[in-house]
Amino acid sequence: MPIRTARPRDGGWWGAFLAPLVPLVASLAALLAVAAAPAFAARAGAAGAAGADAVRLRLEAPRTFVMYNADQGAEAENNGFVLPVSVVPGNTEPARDIEVVVDASGLAGVARVTNGGGNDCTGAGWVWTCEYGTLRDDGESMPPFTVHGVDGVRPGDSGTVTYTARADNAAPVTGTTRMVVGGPTLYSPDEQGKVSGLEPGRSASLTPEFANPSRFSTGQGVALRITARGGLVLTARPRNCRYDPEFTSAWCTFPTRAAPGTAYRTTSPVTFTAAPGELTGTLEYSWSSDPRSPIEPTVRGTGAPLTLTRTSGPGRRHSAGALTEVRTTVQADYAAVTGTVRGRVGDTVSVKLGVRDLGPGRPGGARGTFEVVPPEGTTVTSVPYTFEDTDGKWACRRPGRPGGAFVCDLDSDVFRPGDHGTTTVDFRFRIDRQVPGARGTVRTHGPYDRTPGNDTAGIPLEASPALPHRSAVRPALLVPAALVTVAAVTAAVLYRRRRRAVS
Repeated sequence: MPIRTARPRDGGWWGAFLAPLVPLVASLAALLAVAAAPAFAARAGAAGAAGADAVRLRLEAPRTFVMYNADQGAEAENNGFVLPVSVVPGNTEPARDIEVVVDASGLAGVARVTNGGGNDCTGAGWVWTCEYGTLRDDGESMPPFTVHGVDGVRPGDSGTVTYTARADNAAPVTGTTRMVVGGPTLYSPDEQGKVSGLEPGRSASLTPEFANPSRFSTGQGVALRITARGGLVLTARPRNCRYDPEFTSAWCTFPTRAAPGTAYRTTSPVTFTAAPGELTGTLEYSWSSDPRSPIEPTVRGTGAPLTLTRTSGPGRRHSAGALTEVRTTVQADYAAVTGTVRGRVGDTVSVKLGVRDLGPGRPGGARGTFEVVPPEGTTVTSVPYTFEDTDGKWACRRPGRPGGAFVCDLDSDVFRPGDHGTTTVDFRFRIDRQVPGARGTVRTHGPYDRTPGNDTAGIPLEASPALPHRSAVRPALLVPAALVTVAAVTAAVLYRRRRRAVS
């Protein structure tokens, strides 16, 4: 059938010339579109595939997690199970809108779960969903829920939690964790005592002990965890213990199966010392019926193995572990920093007052205080300070009565040690009057200061008379002068009136 074309109604000879070409151009355009479609689709598909492969997620949750100890039963509660999600390095774009779905139905009979306390995980029953947002090169961890114990379980009972992480532009990643009921809780003594007067470099010792008052035995043996803080260092190195490179933490394992109602102690003490310049420290230990180490010690001890021996009974107990406080022979000698209140009566002057720590120790916390009693004849108008973006008027606590002491707490955020351990603040003194020989005091109080001779220093007052022009405007002189002026003016007015009357 021949193609019919309409004759142009207007356009003259040019319209008549183009009209037969319109169907031919349309046909060529259609053929080109059909030919180009496969290539365009291939390119679009390749781009989509690249976007989907551009990001990879990684789940780093533990393979095994101890939920609670068997003897705790329904009283147990643990929100330490977290799901870390990270983006594999080398991705060309961030992972967008990451979501992790957790199925805890495998815990039925050995635990129950409730909200983990975070705002980004929601759910009900056994299935919980956590929103991780968008991540580029970093990671994020969230506790999907809180685990609660149930009664009637035994050590080793377990269940499996499964989870899947996905993002809008990444393939899903799945994982599982075996959730285990642990052995019995092992208790340490309530009090382990204190160590005073430890000279750095010399050894002190303590003997760890524990009790198992539960109805379960420690079928996998027991483990001892020791942590030294504040410059303390462990010096005993049994070969059944592993340490961190600084020898400030240890994980020791024992094959002993502690029966219900038994108690043990180590056959030899654990020794430690203080590093030079340290003022205080703590040594803490705790016991576990799970010998798998929660830390990553890297150095194995080389000495004779540490062993256990039975003791008479469980005695007092405290599940959080035993803590020993250590105080060394090192001191932090405080010297008072003072200055002179010098100026004329009516002036307000600044004087830096405070403390200089002469060492050799440097207290980290509980740094003490210093007190300031102003000299007679002065008034403290302010003790200004700046903390972060805030300016304040009183860096020290004001006295409750006239003549009392201003108390400056060195542990306050307002105070920061400066050069050579010096901590000072500006006291603003107004000089009210001359008092010959007047002296205030600065007195330091340091918990580790055993040299009292330099703890107190005077604050002398050197006051000069006020300048004449200043005296003229003082209230004591201004009122009488005003009265004299008024009387003179009044007398002059009366005198003029009398002269007018006579004349």
